[in-house]
This record gives sequence, C-alpha cells and structure tokens, in this order.
Amino acid sequence: MEFIKDNVLLIGLALGSGIMLLFPGFGNKASGVPNLNATEAVALINRNHALVVDVRDDAEFASGHIVDAKHIPLNQLESRLKELAKYKDKPLLVNCQRGARAAKACEILRKAEFKQVHNLQGGLSAWIEAKLPVVKA
Repeated sequence: MEFIKDNVLLIGLALGSGIMLLFPGFGNKASGVPNLNATEAVALINRNHALVVDVRDDAEFASGHIVDAKHIPLNQLESRLKELAKYKDKPLLVNCQRGARAAKACEILRKAEFKQVHNLQGGLSAWIEAKLPVVKA
C-alpha cells in the first residue's frame, strides 16, 4: 500500500500512457464509420467503385472537388436521401473540407441504414495535401 502512495504519480502516468495508446484505434472507427486516409480512399474508389458524396456548400464544391463526386450539401442531405437510395448496400465515401461535416453526414447515412459508409479523414484538405486530383467547376 505504501508503494502505491509513494508512486501515485508514476502509476497515473503509466495508466494515462496506456489509455493514450488506445486512442488511435478509436479514431479509425468513430461512430461505427471507418475513417479512411487519402490513400485508403483512392483504393476504395478504384477497387470497390465507391460513390464519393461531397457535403460542402456550393462555393466550396465549385472551387474544387474529387472527380465524379456527387454534391449534396450537409444541410440538404436528409431531404435528398432518395437520390442515394440505390447505394444503400454499396460503398460511400463522404467528404467535406476537413472532416467534421462529413462525420455528421456519415451519422445521418448510418441512421438511414446505409451499410458501407466511410469518412475521408481530413477531408478534401487531406486529399489535396496528398497531391490527388481535383476537378474545378
């Protein structure tokens, strides 16, 4: 018991370090939706013919987007789910500028029973940083 009292700080540090090692595992599948980096996203698009759903606003989309992306702004997603109905069992890659809006969109899609929803981690910014192509309207 005295050992624990004398080493509370070290024990706390060891426990905290162990917990922090687990966090990267949690980040890859937040809310039951896998987060894919740009390289993994390209593989999903090429191998599984994933539909890219861009949930940014009109001006952001016009300034550049992933090739063949379907544009549905986040604030319109719930009312436009019928447009995606044929993709309920097919892979979807959702993106926004940095990832936050796409995470919300992924939650909406999962609640609407879409089976294969993926979030582009870091959004279009990560895509561009990886030097992957974008199309400008």
